[in-house]
Amino acid sequence: MSETIATSSASGGSAGASGSQRWWILAALSFTQLTLVLDSTVMNVALPSTQADLGFTDADRQWVITAYALAFGGLLLWGGRLSDTLGRKRVLLVAMGGFVGASLLGGVANGFAMLVVARALQGVFGALLAPATLSLLATTFTEASARGKAFGVFGAVSSSGSVVGLLLGGALTQYLDWRWCLLVNVVIGIAIIAAAAVLLPADERTRARTRPDTLGVLTSVLGVFAVVYGFSAAEHRSWTSPVTIGSIALGVALLALFVVIETRVSHPLLPMRVVLDRNRGGAYLMVAIAGVGMFGVFLFLTYNLQQVLGFTPLMTGVAFVPMIALLVIGAIGAGAVLPHTGPRVIVITGLVLTALGTTLFTGLTSDSGYAGGILPGLVITGAGFGLVFGPAMNLATYGTAPTESGAASAMVNAGQQLGAAVGTALLNTIAVSGAAGYRAGRPWTTDLATQATIHGNRVAFWVTAGVFAAGAVLCGLIIRPGRDLETTPAEKTPAPAA
Repeated sequence: MSETIATSSASGGSAGASGSQRWWILAALSFTQLTLVLDSTVMNVALPSTQADLGFTDADRQWVITAYALAFGGLLLWGGRLSDTLGRKRVLLVAMGGFVGASLLGGVANGFAMLVVARALQGVFGALLAPATLSLLATTFTEASARGKAFGVFGAVSSSGSVVGLLLGGALTQYLDWRWCLLVNVVIGIAIIAAAAVLLPADERTRARTRPDTLGVLTSVLGVFAVVYGFSAAEHRSWTSPVTIGSIALGVALLALFVVIETRVSHPLLPMRVVLDRNRGGAYLMVAIAGVGMFGVFLFLTYNLQQVLGFTPLMTGVAFVPMIALLVIGAIGAGAVLPHTGPRVIVITGLVLTALGTTLFTGLTSDSGYAGGILPGLVITGAGFGLVFGPAMNLATYGTAPTESGAASAMVNAGQQLGAAVGTALLNTIAVSGAAGYRAGRPWTTDLATQATIHGNRVAFWVTAGVFAAGAVLCGLIIRPGRDLETTPAEKTPAPAA
């Protein structure tokens, strides 16, 4: 049975998808991914309005964001396994239906608890959607040239989704109501369900029955959950808090146990060969590194634009548009040249550009304007992110058997979520500490708080640039040189016998 699936995928990806139909499938899958990614940030700029409407406390407001991230990050591997065993189209349609329902629940929430439950449910169904979406793309586009272009577009959409979320959230909150930050998913989701039902070919009817990896599911879900929670707690408690240390330590221990389990069970949730391949392992690393830095850039520039330059939420979102444009151009360009150059030179160039662009932000002062101070760095980092995310999305699933593409897809999404959680908590702590150090011993003045914030952000930008530079070195050492992208995935890695 596995051999049959592999053959059909090698010969054209999703059976029944014609040449032109594949690009319509790409559009539907890209909108699905965009919906998932923008929901990680769309509520950020809406939080003050949401809090005023529902009346929850400052201590509670983090859970509107964290509930989504915890459920999404913790259940990704399980979601990847379900898409491999139950069928990708089936999982996508059911999960999108659930995502629409959860969004509707949040949009009509009459209190804090109802909103947080809705956000957690969005994360649960998002964890099912993300692996199914990426693995469908991987099995639809198999030829090197078309695959490079498709993953370039997909990578651009995925990596720009967070900025789109900020822009959309600002516009909806300012001109309609914060509830539309959730209700908009209902409209988009119904359209995606209709398109996917028509465009996507039916799942294979016969699949090998395998024993569920229950211990793998439990240790991976609880391990990722504990790590993400620990880093989220560090933002609001401290790095030395028992909750922070205990959560991260427990998460690491559970994930280590998960790796041991996966090497011993007959049908693992995550076959180790998926992550031990140098190119795929490098892809997961580069996505995590990019997640660390990208969310750091978003966080500190957002505060700089609003607190220092006085931008409104909508103006803040618009300010990131040049970054989105260069990111899209970079990702699509990277996808086009990837078959000819191989991934290593593109990825190293991208990470060097992001390091350079982030370094420019360290020169920001209270007198720096948008055009002369922020825009040059946005343009350079945007191009760099595009060169990273396009190849990363491609390599993350390349060479995997179709029966393992869900697990590979889940890993790249998990890497991005963990990178974002680590980056937000680590860099925010560094910025706060830098600001506190600047204020210490200085007499109070009217602009001391602003200068301290700028100094703290400057320190965090230097650390972010260092992360990108280290990532360029590490990915350069891990990713194999040369092209080696000419054979189809199923030919490179035969599907294991059931």
